[in-house]
Amino acid sequence: MKKFKFQLETLLKVTRMKKEDAEVKFAESSRKLEDQKAHLQILLEEMQKGQRDYESISKEGKKVTVGALMTFNSFFAWKREQIEMQQQIILQSKGEKQKRLKELMEVMSYLKSIEQLKEKRLQEYKEEMLLEEQKMLDELGTQLVMRARA
Repeated sequence: MKKFKFQLETLLKVTRMKKEDAEVKFAESSRKLEDQKAHLQILLEEMQKGQRDYESISKEGKKVTVGALMTFNSFFAWKREQIEMQQQIILQSKGEKQKRLKELMEVMSYLKSIEQLKEKRLQEYKEEMLLEEQKMLDELGTQLVMRARA
């Protein structure tokens, strides 16, 4: 009996490697997005700390100097700018993650179709082998019957 050989086995292997690569890239983009969100959270906490410091100074009843006001104003403007930039980076990271997810889904779909084709061909091969075996058994049976008659 001949052994089953899937003619697209190389394509199947290459597609599996592409799937693994796409999974790695998707995981990297997910991790990067989470890191960017964590950095935004740190910036927001720094902004809140600055606001609490400003409120505590102004509530103490001490005179707030113009220099201190300008320093706080500069700090808040700088933090707002950092936060806005980080939000833009997060939007880009989300877009990258979506792109990687789409690529992964496409490769997985393609891989699934190749695997289904392989299963179909394997099933056809098994049916062929069963038919061949049945023919051989029929021939043997016929020969035995012919010898018994002779």
